Amino acid sequence: MNQLEALKQHSTVVADTGDFLQLAQFQPQDATTNPSLILKSVQKPDYAPLLTQTVARFGGRPSDEIVDRLLVRFGCEILAIVPGRVSTEVDARLSFDTAATIARAERLMALYQAEGVPSDRVLIKIAATWEGIEAAAQLERRGIRTNLTLLFAFCQALACAQARVQLISPFVGRIYDWHKKQAGSQWDEAARAGEHDPGVQSVRRIFEYYKRFGIGTEIMGASFRNCGQIVALAGCDLLTISPELLAQLAASTDALPRALDADAARELDLQPVQHDQDQLSLGAQRRRHGERKTGRRHPRLLRRFGAARATDCGGALKPLHLKQPCPIPFCPPKSAAVGNACKRWRNNLCRICARCCSSRMRAAPTCSCKPAACGSTPGASA
Repeated sequence: MNQLEALKQHSTVVADTGDFLQLAQFQPQDATTNPSLILKSVQKPDYAPLLTQTVARFGGRPSDEIVDRLLVRFGCEILAIVPGRVSTEVDARLSFDTAATIARAERLMALYQAEGVPSDRVLIKIAATWEGIEAAAQLERRGIRTNLTLLFAFCQALACAQARVQLISPFVGRIYDWHKKQAGSQWDEAARAGEHDPGVQSVRRIFEYYKRFGIGTEIMGASFRNCGQIVALAGCDLLTISPELLAQLAASTDALPRALDADAARELDLQPVQHDQDQLSLGAQRRRHGERKTGRRHPRLLRRFGAARATDCGGALKPLHLKQPCPIPFCPPKSAAVGNACKRWRNNLCRICARCCSSRMRAAPTCSCKPAACGSTPGASA
């Protein structure tokens, strides 16, 4: 028995990919996607037709709708292979707008239902910000199941439990990255491996707390950097794993015992913990890093759509200069090009609405978006 087969005896294995042609060989139960993975896939010859077909069919629709339709197209292809669920992500740039997140989630679900996909086979991925968690709570009450992503801190997990979301995705690798960066030259890789990995420890703490107090929200470890992190979390409800690491597990015959035990966790002497918004200082630092990386992918996917649209019409249309209303009411201007025209402008994108700010990644309430600050005219995003 290889490690992948052994892991399936302890946890539900989920494939983290948009490359659905690889899924059959690993036989995962579920799959997760995000704009980064879809962007990576549509650049491959095998998947480029999905982009061109979507653009040809819906080219007259708003750009963000076309991107959502492309995400759903990939999701439907994945659901034809996996027996379980697929997670499809809301634009991360809406992470601080509850109403916009709800609207986008409902549109994604409506698109799936139009393709005949039952709602219980779809999880809507939403960033675990306070606004995102509130959006998820409302969506859950409306029967739309959610997967709270970009989760880096225990207090986020507590807030998600209180909101009764379906599933959370603590980011093992991103937590590991953060601690490694903070430690600098003092980081000892061998000493912080396996069960001593800070990302592994974070997921273990959430797992034990949830099981001890009978919290029904599913826990899915995500964002793995190596197989050691996966092995150290065998027994977690679900683990979403990249095809590269799935292949490594399938090639190994080393023993893979259960590391997390729900029955044992129920017997632990733990006290209930209360959370409040002030506890997010550490989690916010990690989350901002994740939002910056994830939020960039939608503009890049939009640029791909613009290029495909230009190609599809024989060059009659130029690649789009993508202009969309800013969803944040206190972040002027209300309409500006999403993207960058020069390095200086790119390095000063607002983390809330992806527009140029006078200070790098400044928070939205004090954001003064000035696209002309660098002396260039905004163009299509990179």
